Amino acid sequence: MQTTFTVEQLQNPATEASEKILRSCVHCGFCTATCPTYLLLGDELDSPRGRIYQIKDMLEGSKPATAPLVKHIDRCLSCLSCMTTCPSGVHYMHLVDHARAYIEQTYRRPFHDRLVRAMLAMIVPYPRRFRAAITAAQIGRPLKYVLAGLPHVGDRLAAMLDLAPAHVPPRSTTQKPGVFPAMGEKRGRVAILSGCAQPVLRPDFNEAAVRLLTRHGVDVVQARGEGCCGAVVHHLGHERDSHEFARRNIDAWIAEMDGEGLDAIIITASGCGTTIKDYGFMLREDPAYADKARRVSVIARDITEFLWPMKLDVSPIARDLVVAYHSACSMQHGQKITEEPKALLKQAGFTVRDIPEGHICCGSAGTYNILQPEIAKQLRARKVANIRRVKADLIATGNIGCITQIGDGADIPIVHTIELLDWATGGPAPKSLRSADLKGARGNNCVSGCRECEIAR
Repeated sequence: MQTTFTVEQLQNPATEASEKILRSCVHCGFCTATCPTYLLLGDELDSPRGRIYQIKDMLEGSKPATAPLVKHIDRCLSCLSCMTTCPSGVHYMHLVDHARAYIEQTYRRPFHDRLVRAMLAMIVPYPRRFRAAITAAQIGRPLKYVLAGLPHVGDRLAAMLDLAPAHVPPRSTTQKPGVFPAMGEKRGRVAILSGCAQPVLRPDFNEAAVRLLTRHGVDVVQARGEGCCGAVVHHLGHERDSHEFARRNIDAWIAEMDGEGLDAIIITASGCGTTIKDYGFMLREDPAYADKARRVSVIARDITEFLWPMKLDVSPIARDLVVAYHSACSMQHGQKITEEPKALLKQAGFTVRDIPEGHICCGSAGTYNILQPEIAKQLRARKVANIRRVKADLIATGNIGCITQIGDGADIPIVHTIELLDWATGGPAPKSLRSADLKGARGNNCVSGCRECEIAR
């Protein structure tokens, strides 16, 4: 794609990076075939190619964002399916991230939109505030239909209430700073991301990861000062805030890397993993953090990515269960991790089936299912229908957002991949399987000696 940026415009590092991305696009349109919003809406402006043209026009002309452009950019899920499809290697993620930040700088959103987006930015990245908000949602749930009728914000408030769990799990010990020592011969030392929403909604995911890793000889560190990865505000266009979250995590992990050392930074939420692996790019112009950010990104690993080279000690318990594996967009498109999770599940004794249209987003996409609830619902219905076609006993995936989104519509249990791997290597059966009373999910012989194992027995 030919561009006409001026020399002065290209002095801006973000514009310079976007100009290179724009030049790599050859207008082929392959991306339209795998874009969820184009498939649903049929509007070229809601396709990656259409959005690229709009972003190019805005940036080249140094124009403030307009309401029509913002509508089409906001409808983008940032699922990155277009990047997997693109034969020219267009880095759409960096381009749309720049566009979102530019929109926040040049466009004044309607008050109701600013209110909802500010509320998400002020609550979700902070576990204590998020826990309080979920508690408030439980109180407000009976008023859902009244709130849904409010102009402009009703559908978004209703979506928040639908997504909020009925009960808030108790705080987990894995969230406290410290070291969980390896059992037996030590094979490595890693840090694990606690994050923001996941430890409130599903602390059992990291508990399973810690059990599995320590059983296999890996010290697990919960670094002091670590928190939200910054993805939530990053996708809202709040660039400065997302970079501050990144710097805080980098400081926490570099202290461990330069101390006793780390073999990896383990992430159990693939949406967070995509962002952390991009820290090097995000802070490339920060002289104090560029090198440190690069070092962190280099050793960031999804939990399945880290486990794949290891030989897992699988217990001999028979698990005649069919697993529909949902590959989160941030996993398959953002991080290009496609085979490792399925191979580990097969190694653990599960029958794994791919879901038709597995490349299409479920509609979660961070806070998208709140900000664009109608499109998100259509995508969830499409995903659930495809899951039913494989006639599985349960669903496994590696991202908290997908679990929340799909679980709200599925009629079979959905679990995190790490829960199944933990179970297969001596840990307790996942809670959702025990409550569903699936075959083999009771009477396991967990060796970890934790309270969860006693409950499972």
